[in-house]
Amino acid sequence: MLSWPLRVLSAFTLSVMMSNAYAAPGSWSTQVPGLMVAMSDRTVATQSAAPPGAANIQKQQLGRIQWQFQHPPGALLNAWLCHPEQCVALTGMRGSTTALAGQTAEAPLHFRFALGAGQRPVRVQGLQLIVNYQ
Repeated sequence: MLSWPLRVLSAFTLSVMMSNAYAAPGSWSTQVPGLMVAMSDRTVATQSAAPPGAANIQKQQLGRIQWQFQHPPGALLNAWLCHPEQCVALTGMRGSTTALAGQTAEAPLHFRFALGAGQRPVRVQGLQLIVNYQ
């Protein structure tokens, strides 16, 4: 039988392990189908990207999100990554952000795009997300 200090320590350790298991950090990734961006005065949104059904992320919050997409060289394109609560301007075709950290992780995300003034239509493809949560 464990002595009193070890029993207390074991109960405390078990309690911490259980609370950490509930809030265990994780990640999911996805690819989003490409799209044609044809207007500068109106944004176009991609399909929503939701966590896979197997991910148990209820009551979890977003952390760092990495993104990637491709478009033809020289195209001027405005891009955003959007959560139902807020959108974040993206600084390039590849990067990461913590600007959505704290938002609910179970909500779907999507990209939004608009052409720069005077640009011809552009096909955006290779859209990918890696979403970290805790």
